[in-house]
Amino acid sequence: MTSKISCQNISKTFETKSGPFEVIRDISLEVKENEFVVLLGPGQCGKTTLLNIIAGLEPPTTGKIFVDEQEVKGPGPDRGVVFQKYALLPWRTVLENVEFGPKIRGVDKKERRELAREYIKLVGLEGFENAYPYELSGGMKQRVGIARAYTNNPKVMLMDEPFGALDAQTRYFMEKEVLRIWEQMKRTVIFVTNNIEEAVYLGDRVIVLSKLPSVVKAEYVIDVPRPREYTHPAFLEMRHLIAEQTELAL
Repeated sequence: MTSKISCQNISKTFETKSGPFEVIRDISLEVKENEFVVLLGPGQCGKTTLLNIIAGLEPPTTGKIFVDEQEVKGPGPDRGVVFQKYALLPWRTVLENVEFGPKIRGVDKKERRELAREYIKLVGLEGFENAYPYELSGGMKQRVGIARAYTNNPKVMLMDEPFGALDAQTRYFMEKEVLRIWEQMKRTVIFVTNNIEEAVYLGDRVIVLSKLPSVVKAEYVIDVPRPREYTHPAFLEMRHLIAEQTELAL
């Protein structure tokens, strides 16, 4: 099967006042169509940098990224990004934030509003179309970000620790919601986290990255049946297996 995403020998070095700073070293990985892949690693290990390279927001120093066999040269509508920070426009309503991408592309107002309302409903925010970001909880803001990304109809969803700022209960609820949306609207997903339980709960496959300079340390296929429970023996066994290879929070 042809890979949906192909990362080939990706390295990234930043030039700083004190000299070159290597963040990523020779990372290669393949992601299949509709696969949910989790990048797991400690803080400041290059996970976000790798995601930004795949998104086209940051060029690699060496190596190449391909999506559907087309080399990534910059950002594109085929890749939707959900950031850790909500990145909503505070002066725009939920509806206006969600329709922003199609509006920039010149989509007719009626068509883009229908599309935005469809995805607002998908993420469970029906009735909040006219609310402003300051009126929403953290979880609701992140739902807006997810709806906005989906409204551009991307082939790939890139999610950078989107629930890191949420409390534990809201985080668990949002994990369930992301899986519900993914199962309903299949996309290829790369999800970044530093939380082992979140990785095992969400991923078809978990790729563990090392400390800087980041390399692929290990890879795990998560064959725990869905829907997954944190207390299921198979879940706990997989969590323990990954924990032995990392220094992350359980």
